Amino acid sequence: MIIYGGTLSPFVRKTVVFAIEKGVDFELVPAFGDMVPDGFREASPFGKIPALRDGDFTLADSTAVVTYIDTLNPEPNLIPTEAKARAKTVWFEEFADTIAFSCGGKVFFNRIVAPHILKRPGDAAVADEAERVEFPRLADYLESVAPAAGYLVEDRFTLADIAVATQFVSMRYGGCGLNPTTHPKAYGYVESILARPSFATLLEKERRTLAKLGAA
Repeated sequence: MIIYGGTLSPFVRKTVVFAIEKGVDFELVPAFGDMVPDGFREASPFGKIPALRDGDFTLADSTAVVTYIDTLNPEPNLIPTEAKARAKTVWFEEFADTIAFSCGGKVFFNRIVAPHILKRPGDAAVADEAERVEFPRLADYLESVAPAAGYLVEDRFTLADIAVATQFVSMRYGGCGLNPTTHPKAYGYVESILARPSFATLLEKERRTLAKLGAA
């Protein structure tokens, strides 16, 4: 199985962590911007990452890919089957992929990707406004739903935790991190998820990459 992309993308990070937690044997093939490896366009006609190749089967989009992996490998169960828990997990993934990314994408792109990877100025005003207007609502919401200890759904680790934590990583890289004083539950929750080996190993590699780019 091949996963195309790079884990500085929160969607690729989500997919890779999910695959690691599932114990899936896969190869991560770098794909980003002008980096277009053989087979990538077939797997992702619109250039979306992550993309997947499993034999002659190809697929793009993180939600589609994790659903495929979960169906092939039902244990450990990371997408609950009980109706309310499954619906909550879908909601938290949507919150992460759409609402949180609306803020995180602006912060990360304009403060990290544009100046350090694309070598062109980012729009500082867009990033600043996202941090000022959008981020506090995200932090307040997560503070209201985060457990004092444990996880978001069924008191166990699920896709909900992976999806939410990965977006807050990207915001933190852009200098927009949770404050442990004003949002102690949200901060503690995210840190506990990121301490899992599946996340911690990736984040260490990402920090080294950002340091080489002069973005750390």
